[in-house]
Amino acid sequence: MSTAITSTRDAPMDEAGEQAASPAATAPAPEEAAPVPPAQPAEKPLREKLMYIAAGLAFFITQGMGMNIVMANLYQLQGEFSGTVAEVAGLSAAYMAPYATFSIALFKVRQQYGLRPFAEISIIAFVLASCLNLFVTDLHSAIVVRFVSGMAAAPLSSLGFLYILEAFPVQRKLTLGLSIALTGTLLAAPLARIVSPPLLQIDGWHALYSMEVGLALAVLPIIYLLPLTAPPRVKVIERLDILSYLLFAGGLGCLAVFLTLGRFYWWFETWWLGVLLATSITLLTVMTMIELPRKNPMLDLRWIFSRTNLHLIAVLLVYRAVSSEQSSTAVSLYQQLGILNDQTTGLYGLIILATVLGGATCALLMLTKYVETAHVIALSCIALGAFMDSTSTNLTRPEQMYLSQAMIAFGAAMFLPPVMAKGFGAALAKGPPYLVNFITIFLFTQITGSMLTTGLLGSFVTLREKFHSNILVESILLQNPQVAQRISQLSGAYSHVLTDPTLLRAEGVTLLAQQVSREAYILAYNDTFLLIAVCAAAALVMLLLHLAWLRIKPLMTGGESAAAVSQS
Repeated sequence: MSTAITSTRDAPMDEAGEQAASPAATAPAPEEAAPVPPAQPAEKPLREKLMYIAAGLAFFITQGMGMNIVMANLYQLQGEFSGTVAEVAGLSAAYMAPYATFSIALFKVRQQYGLRPFAEISIIAFVLASCLNLFVTDLHSAIVVRFVSGMAAAPLSSLGFLYILEAFPVQRKLTLGLSIALTGTLLAAPLARIVSPPLLQIDGWHALYSMEVGLALAVLPIIYLLPLTAPPRVKVIERLDILSYLLFAGGLGCLAVFLTLGRFYWWFETWWLGVLLATSITLLTVMTMIELPRKNPMLDLRWIFSRTNLHLIAVLLVYRAVSSEQSSTAVSLYQQLGILNDQTTGLYGLIILATVLGGATCALLMLTKYVETAHVIALSCIALGAFMDSTSTNLTRPEQMYLSQAMIAFGAAMFLPPVMAKGFGAALAKGPPYLVNFITIFLFTQITGSMLTTGLLGSFVTLREKFHSNILVESILLQNPQVAQRISQLSGAYSHVLTDPTLLRAEGVTLLAQQVSREAYILAYNDTFLLIAVCAAAALVMLLLHLAWLRIKPLMTGGESAAAVSQS
């Protein structure tokens, strides 16, 4: 095995992952020797393939656990850091701000300075950043460390993709390889919620950060034990790229903070959120003015916003919108019902299983001509699952959502690989420099789009809660015998400590108001689930109409051609 690895360690590859022939292989053979066929990339043995796939998944899980560990334990960390929910949410914003843009810069760094130095420096930086978590003492130091961790974690997702794609020959990289890689990106979020409860019981948030350090140390030797096939180095960084990137990073970072914290501070009611949005627009506008006239821009904005890519962006945003049913809306419902992570272990275990099955099914479909079927199945599963969740009550528990959440996880795993394969293919057809443009599209739609949909849906829940609260309160009259009886029942729990009838009645009214608010929230979440189901169903109808048109159009064109021939 080591011989096979060493033989391909330093062989140049193009951006599609195809190994180039060495000069010795392409040189003319002596006349007395038999003709030597051109060197072909040797397919790795099964054991070695599995090792590379496992390494890629390890990178995805390590990076994903660091990203999701805060959001999975937002309310628990609120108590640990003695902060509000909005203040603790700043940990996620600090992480996402650099992570959203740093991968774009690293792509060009990897091209110019080589894959091997990039991988070694990246993993060492991640280990050091993870170790900084051990020195966190309060919320402010935690925010600083999370910012550094977001920068250090950006290369890990790239390494995860590279390791998994390394396991497959060229003709399988954008089918099997891409399906497995994208499935791997979905595993960390449910896994974070499974492992968090026992870790919090051990040593609170210190245990969470210790796990992050352990994972970083676990993936460190992979870089040295399983080397990647390095493509040739190309000088791609220009001086003006640095300025463009700083403007782009600053603009997108401000936007990330705005989208993450907007729903907690109710968007423009806080002045500094408005400043962040204005700064983001200004910086991105200046970057656009610099990039458009350039002959070799860092980002080809004309290509990014072409008709084909706008369609791709729309599809990716639809995916983020409908998949947020599971990643944010359902999670918020569990919190509203008082369901903790240790009560959802079975649910998230089932979600992981459904995700793996969905990825495997998508991989099989991508090997056939029925690739479009994956999107039909995905949207159907998500629409039906979200509709099933829209009938939740205060008695709903994770067991009642096993089927619906499994369907959504299955559909989400099937949606992304065909879109990514088409996007990568289009970028490679334009040339290797356009890969950074496609990466920009993907990161913007998935990271920024995720924060946008989470914020908008969270705001929608708040608005609907106010609506339902007003409706419910209007129907509650203290003179109603049933209401009076309910208040008496609720206040009875305090009758052994409160003797004043007025105070006792006031406590009963307070408890009733809490129950009304809880019911209003549940109705609001049901409205949100229904909204997501309608969006998924509408996308499904549009997809079916598009597929039908693609099949009808050749028949119509053929009929018109036949008529023209007969007239001539």
